[in-house]
Amino acid sequence: MPQPLDELATDMFRTFARFEFALKAAGFHNGDGAAEPNWRSFAQTIPALFNSPGEPDLKAAVDFILDHPPKKQIIANGVLTWSNSAPDTDLLSDRVLIYVRRVRNNLFHGGKFNGHWFEPERSELLLRHSLVILRACIDASNDLGAAFHS
Repeated sequence: MPQPLDELATDMFRTFARFEFALKAAGFHNGDGAAEPNWRSFAQTIPALFNSPGEPDLKAAVDFILDHPPKKQIIANGVLTWSNSAPDTDLLSDRVLIYVRRVRNNLFHGGKFNGHWFEPERSELLLRHSLVILRACIDASNDLGAAFHS
């Protein structure tokens, strides 16, 4: 039976939070000062994972997120709206991970849920595919995987 959307969102929050911890613990951070993960430095270590995904589930997830990228919530002329802006990056793995962060940000900051789910079918697909991508990243990096599972 498919996981209900609320449970899927909880799974996304938990996995994403642990993933960001693991990035920092595995050395993918911005150095001294605020403890912030450096997603791009991680993305630079796994380009092959996205350039030629071997697992069918990962290929489907990457294809979906690239073909139907999450929008970015913005304010334009004082009005809350959505932007289709593509990330400014030359690296496919970075682009995919930026989209995964957008999924998380839209969820966390209320863009997709405000007492009820907006576009629940699309939200479900974005959450499911983002989780597949995060889990593939965990498996692709020994250091990240060790930190994630510690």
